[in-house]
Amino acid sequence: MSGKRYKESAKIVDPNKKYNLKDACDILAKFTPGKFDQTIDVAMRLGVDPKHSDQVVRGAVSLPHGLGKSVRVLVFAKGEKEKEATRAGADFVGSEDLIEKIQGGWMEFDKVIATPDMMGQVSKIGKVLGPRGLMPNPKVGTVTFEVEKAVMENKAGKVEFRTDKAGIVHAPIGKLSFGSQKIHDNVSALIENVIKLKPATAKGTYLRSITISPTMGPGIKIDTASVHAA
Repeated sequence: MSGKRYKESAKIVDPNKKYNLKDACDILAKFTPGKFDQTIDVAMRLGVDPKHSDQVVRGAVSLPHGLGKSVRVLVFAKGEKEKEATRAGADFVGSEDLIEKIQGGWMEFDKVIATPDMMGQVSKIGKVLGPRGLMPNPKVGTVTFEVEKAVMENKAGKVEFRTDKAGIVHAPIGKLSFGSQKIHDNVSALIENVIKLKPATAKGTYLRSITISPTMGPGIKIDTASVHAA
């Protein structure tokens, strides 16, 4: 039972303690594995007010060890860029044909990349892609003519993130099976990236809290001072 595994994992976590990042990753690696390889998520509460557009923290990070799963990449491109996307390993490449397919309800992909000249047509399916977090955006490198680079990064495990209404960044950073060191490397890469994007208008403490947790396990609080917070 997952409840039993949760209780076993919870025994080795003090809910009132904040751990340094290395210790937290060591504890995660000791959690009882489930029937499937659990995804590890990070939640970072930031000292920003997302109601102000200049305090929305948004970006993307290429995780050193990827996400531990295959990522299906769709590319909207024409001509040479279409060929480039195919060579780079994109799962689906096209233009109007794919737009029609998506309008018909097809959603068998995880990431969407588009060349800038295609965005006028891609905007027709903005209401479909937007709510799912799939709309291409130049801020995270998914609207670009550097198609090969974008495809390879996303296939390897590039993670997009942005603050929600409460000023919290949620992002997956890998699998429980990665072990302590790989989890540590991936979490560190995400945190460093978020710190670099600190808005100039953010007041007070920027990194308010960090919690890491597997899909079926308890959260582990991280001491923000242990991650060189700005």
